[in-house]
Amino acid sequence: MRRTPLPGPRRAGVPELPEVEATRRGLLPYLVGRRIEHVSVLHPRVVRRQLRPTDFHDRLVGRTVLRLDRHGKFLLVRLDADLHWVTHLGMSGRLRIVGSNADLELHTRVSVGLGDANDLRFVDTRTFGFMTVWTDAELAESSLRRLGRDAFTDLPPSRELEAGLTNRTAPIKALLLDQRIVAGVGNIYADETLHRAAIAPLRAGGSLDGGEVKRLRAGIRASLAAGIAAGGTSLDDLAYLLPDGRAGSFLEQLRVYGREGESCRRCGGGIRRTVIRGRSSFWCSGCQT
Repeated sequence: MRRTPLPGPRRAGVPELPEVEATRRGLLPYLVGRRIEHVSVLHPRVVRRQLRPTDFHDRLVGRTVLRLDRHGKFLLVRLDADLHWVTHLGMSGRLRIVGSNADLELHTRVSVGLGDANDLRFVDTRTFGFMTVWTDAELAESSLRRLGRDAFTDLPPSRELEAGLTNRTAPIKALLLDQRIVAGVGNIYADETLHRAAIAPLRAGGSLDGGEVKRLRAGIRASLAAGIAAGGTSLDDLAYLLPDGRAGSFLEQLRVYGREGESCRRCGGGIRRTVIRGRSSFWCSGCQT
């Protein structure tokens, strides 16, 4: 497998919506209907969003998992007693299903016993991710309320997207990363979306016409769907893996991301890297205008 060398400190570009959705699907048969038997918090930073850190353990133990959802990059586990177990994987987090007797992997931050000889382990090298258990009221007052519609399951129609971009002078790449517009697109899939839509990342959002917005919407949907089908993107550092330990295979399908200096698969032009608001952006100057 080709390993794409990525420049700079932002090499960890995942997990984004496809990685979280692939994780959700991988966890479904292990979590739904299970009763949580025990919880070990192995690093206090992981529960920093909990008003009282002890609530994470106390609210989770003994609860039954009713449903496993996702919004944008957030994994949402619905529990009985009207509680919500919320996980954000940050830049280097992943969830693993292992046998209860398995040794703790380095950088394991939380271990949750599922009562069926399996544990759910949260591994996060950089501790940017978090877990919390919120009540309905706490969830309603959380940062999740500021998220836009889900970029995969609830993608706004073209007219709504166009209205949201009207008069916006920010680069379209930056606007795709704004989770208040649509939730779930990150650095990798923004670049892939813009290549599919044949739109240059530095274009002002308000400069897109109706036809370009339609292409943008189609590009979002297609890029995310392809990423999900491949189990997400695992980069060189393998920070992101599926719950069963396999790597996501979307790396080999990437059109532009991480391919600086290589040839565009659509027009043969050279792939460039441009830094936009602190983020490396990969694009083809030959067919993205």
